[in-house]
Amino acid sequence: MALLSCGRRYQRVVTSVGTAGAVLALATAAAAQDMVRVRQTIQRLSSPAFHGRGYVHQGDHIAADYLRAQFSASGLQPLSTNYTQAFPLPINTFPGRASLQVGSQRLTPGIDFIADPSSGTGHVKGNILAFDTLLFSHPERHSAFLATDLCRRVLVLRQHDAARLSQLPVALQAHVLTAAARVTLLPSKLTASLASKQDPQPHLQVLASKWPAKARTVIVHLDAVFQPAYPTQNVIGYLPGRTQPDSFLVVTAHYDHLGRLGRSTYFPGANDNASGVAMLLELARHFSQPQNRPDYSLVFIGFGAEEAGLVGSRYFVEHPLFPLERIHFLVNLDLVGTGSQGATVVNGKIFEPQFQLLTQLNSAGHYLPSLVARGRAANSDHYFFSEHGVPSFFLYTRGGPTAYHDVQDQADALPLTAFQQVFALLSEFLLHL
Repeated sequence: MALLSCGRRYQRVVTSVGTAGAVLALATAAAAQDMVRVRQTIQRLSSPAFHGRGYVHQGDHIAADYLRAQFSASGLQPLSTNYTQAFPLPINTFPGRASLQVGSQRLTPGIDFIADPSSGTGHVKGNILAFDTLLFSHPERHSAFLATDLCRRVLVLRQHDAARLSQLPVALQAHVLTAAARVTLLPSKLTASLASKQDPQPHLQVLASKWPAKARTVIVHLDAVFQPAYPTQNVIGYLPGRTQPDSFLVVTAHYDHLGRLGRSTYFPGANDNASGVAMLLELARHFSQPQNRPDYSLVFIGFGAEEAGLVGSRYFVEHPLFPLERIHFLVNLDLVGTGSQGATVVNGKIFEPQFQLLTQLNSAGHYLPSLVARGRAANSDHYFFSEHGVPSFFLYTRGGPTAYHDVQDQADALPLTAFQQVFALLSEFLLHL
């Protein structure tokens, strides 16, 4: 009933939007925005001093401190002490050595290889044993594999076969874990991630094109530290609404990323998600101006531990600082540093009246070349909100550089093609809500 009534109201709002008004809104929003400042925000969050905004050298806390300072400077009020909602996180980290030598060739961390997110620690020198792919189709070979001593071997297998290990009998799966180390050869791209557990052996992912085919030995040095309850946080500020302060519009973006791999390699996370944090901060600055303040209160949340499995947003939904049913709408920003092909809106097919409003505002203002609606997806921090009945969008831009969860996701390579247009569209969308 409420959604239907909202839909009728949105339709009335949309039909009243004219091109002239939209162009004026774009000009006003662009004028309120400083792209030099946006660049500086992304460069700073992506710099080595933030350690990839992960869980080595407290990169997440450095980023959270930066957000708190920006919230305070923008005039946002805290919803909890020092804008902080603390929570624990189980996380596997790689704070020390991360080296790999194959035969006589030393490979480069982040470029040639990465650690599997659940890799254990280890300092191994061993002979290479290529995984026998016939184990999947010839059960008679199982006994010979089980009889092979793997404790001084480095087991090497292709990505396709690694994905099929769970199809083997449990005894064979357990035997694989007795290898001194394991290497998975990837056909194309290194894509890092995080894990909430640690395996008993070092496990590296290596580009197949970088693997010396004739090598017979491997030397691995990998320091892995599992932290069962690492203390991290969400960072939350708000602006009271002019006429309905007990109803909320919420803007979110995760500030965390993948952290470090050893002492010399870190994952900058410029597009993912320094770009979303920069957009959130620009919207906060814009709406903090008295002339731009909406009727509803605006809440701005920098979520922690998104890369670890949406941990921060789930914690907030389970421990909300205000009633979730008071949220009129939520917009989550993640990967907004490109945009030559427009943007995709997750939940656009679920919350159709709101997507209709967004698309008509976009058409009237000529902001983005395309807006594509997706359905339900558990791919960012909107997810647990919408699963609890909160109307929510997750917007990300398309086109341009494709660096993702790798060391190439750097600020200098990020074009920010449609950043101003997305800012103008979201400013107008939130105001019309």
